[in-house]
Amino acid sequence: MNDVLPSESPLWQYLESQVKSVLDQYSYREMRMPIVESTELFARGVGEHTDVVEKEMYTFLDRNEDSLTLRPEGTAGCVRAALQHGLTHNQIQRLWYQGPMFRYERPQKGRYRQFFQIGAETFGIASPDIDAELIVMTHRLFKKLGISDSLTLHLNTLGSSEARARYRKALVDYLEGVKDKLDEDSQRRLYVNPMRILDSKSKSTQALLDGAPQFKDYIDEESVEHFDQLRKLLDAAGVDYVVNPRLVRGLDYYTKTVFEWMTDALGAQGTVCGGGRYDGLIPLLGGKPTPGSGFAMGVERLLLLLETLNVVPDSIYNTVDVFMVVAGEQAQLSAFELAESVRSLPSKPRLQMNCGGGSFKSQMKKADKSGAQIALILGDDEANQKIVQVKDLRGDMQQETAAWSDLAEIFAKFSI
Repeated sequence: MNDVLPSESPLWQYLESQVKSVLDQYSYREMRMPIVESTELFARGVGEHTDVVEKEMYTFLDRNEDSLTLRPEGTAGCVRAALQHGLTHNQIQRLWYQGPMFRYERPQKGRYRQFFQIGAETFGIASPDIDAELIVMTHRLFKKLGISDSLTLHLNTLGSSEARARYRKALVDYLEGVKDKLDEDSQRRLYVNPMRILDSKSKSTQALLDGAPQFKDYIDEESVEHFDQLRKLLDAAGVDYVVNPRLVRGLDYYTKTVFEWMTDALGAQGTVCGGGRYDGLIPLLGGKPTPGSGFAMGVERLLLLLETLNVVPDSIYNTVDVFMVVAGEQAQLSAFELAESVRSLPSKPRLQMNCGGGSFKSQMKKADKSGAQIALILGDDEANQKIVQVKDLRGDMQQETAAWSDLAEIFAKFSI
């Protein structure tokens, strides 16, 4: 688990603001769920035989001997909250959330045991147009961030639960014949979560899968039509994609559409955003049959990609527009009055005032180090006359004296 330092937080804020602006454009509303949930929620919702539940969850007993878990993902908690508060009954919902998730797994580049996700969930729409909207929305975000050229959209359909059960049996029958040649993880998954073997990172296992039954031969007609319509909608929207028949998501609740945005710009191919349809999840958690679909994106992975591709605006790291230098007893008394009047201007300048004293020279060094565009220099004489010295710290404009009431006009020259 790691800290986000003040020097790093502007990048986080930049990403979060860009994501929120896109979600707002599509009329998604924010949901905030607790970090701790009942362990049973994830065992039922995520799947007892998934890696997440079997190996990765932070689970503990509270004082009542109830089993609680730090949330490993957001969808199950979002569904639980929607059910608890009656948001799914004869309603359509477009929701989003952000915050920390927790999984006990080997830390690696861009992935920590406490990691942050931004997710979106939709309830009450069974047609493929909502799947397309989710994908088009992420595509718009990635274009806005300047990273779309380094991402590839992978698409697949997992069909209905009945079709998947038929395929699962055929896959297990085939893999039993080559069981000794499978990698260790795949051998463990063979009888509890065999479709995850399709997504194995082992090259030798992938080679064995070349002879495995093809899911397209087992998929139901309704899912085929759903997938075909989704592809037509993405084609119409100009979103490129790759159909990847071996793409499966690691959680049990997915049906029909699954997708991942992948990049190889961070070394080994990695997923920065993934999601799909989960029509069976809401009844599994106690609600009436209700279609659902959504996605989640890893914040740390996206931040790493933004930095790697060097597409972060330098301006986000500048957190100060104006630095106020204060010299003299009367100036000290007047400084807060002036500072608050500056912060109240329509342009809302970001002003940092020198606190803690110091010589004029040391204060000017602080002003320069702050990254501010201009320094306001307030001495006793200026304070008595309600004027201030304005010094350009980044350009060659001449230092000038200005009345407090004229500062808005002065700041406009500096685009502040």
